[in-house]
Amino acid sequence: MKIAIFHDYFGTVGGGEKVAIEMARILDADIITTDIDAIKKIDQQVRVISLGKTIKFPPLKQISATIRYYFSDFSDKYNLFIFTGNWSTAAAHRHHPNVWYCHTPVRAFYDLYKTFLARQNFIIRQLFRFWVYFNRIFDQHSVIKVDRIFANSQNVQKRVLKFHNRCSDVIYPPVEISLYHCIEYGNFWLSVNRLYPEKRIDLQIEVFRQLPKDQLIIVGGYSTGDHASQYVEKIRKDLPSNVTLLGEVSSEEIMDLYARCKAFICTALDEDYGITPLEAMASGKPVVAVDEGGFRETVTDKTGLLVEPSIDSLVKAIRIIGTNPERYREACLIRAMEFDLARFNTELKNKLLIKSSN
Repeated sequence: MKIAIFHDYFGTVGGGEKVAIEMARILDADIITTDIDAIKKIDQQVRVISLGKTIKFPPLKQISATIRYYFSDFSDKYNLFIFTGNWSTAAAHRHHPNVWYCHTPVRAFYDLYKTFLARQNFIIRQLFRFWVYFNRIFDQHSVIKVDRIFANSQNVQKRVLKFHNRCSDVIYPPVEISLYHCIEYGNFWLSVNRLYPEKRIDLQIEVFRQLPKDQLIIVGGYSTGDHASQYVEKIRKDLPSNVTLLGEVSSEEIMDLYARCKAFICTALDEDYGITPLEAMASGKPVVAVDEGGFRETVTDKTGLLVEPSIDSLVKAIRIIGTNPERYREACLIRAMEFDLARFNTELKNKLLIKSSN
């Protein structure tokens, strides 16, 4: 069976990009995308076809990606098509049989519409309303053309039902446990995420401003043409001396940071799923996370703490976990194993391939 995976773009390599790459490996599939800058920087034995570059300015980036997918035609070259992004589903009208592995319905169109709207000035707000109105209609039309949907978490499964009125099965993204290890419980906390407002990096910074004796290292970047540039400029100003923004680093460097950190913190707003807490657990490190979204499906009281998204609650949790992070090690390793690559491999083939071919 020849399989193609349509993924929006590889402007940076986050959780969604890692899943697309892993799917391509397991299924021996081609990846069809737009921007390939990030995937060229990593050593991956995957076949990539680019439809061309996007326009690096929001929302023209998203519109240009959508147009490229809508007019693409690989219908006679593959036996199954998998969409793993938001904009690539525009190709669903022509490519069948197909599957959407949904990381989330477009948050700016649905659950975070008001949040995105509130960030804009008056003029941009009117343009944003106009853009969302018409693109939401197009998005709904594209999803109607999807044959089957799989969600990356129960949280996303609920969003798919709410916003698209479609049922879906859950296949949790994988963690390749064998790549992670624990060297020590060092003198710094770690945060790994894209530098987007929804990740609430500013909250992490303010928390550690209250903890001057604790160090925080924040790893992650953002794609050019997304909505993050002004946010990144803002959080870089007036950083406390105990907080370091590393930006994007190699996979090897990230795994070394996981291996050496004291513990892990994540604060994303109603996170779709969140692979990074499990990567931390695979390194034997406990997690402090906000009590929202996909974190509720991975973090337990044996592997860390789920708390309210407030400075006081996070400060208290960090102090509790930081006194003896080693005691969580065994439970973290056991929990991470439940999401290992072998499980993803089996579910991908049994649920996605078998059900989609019926």
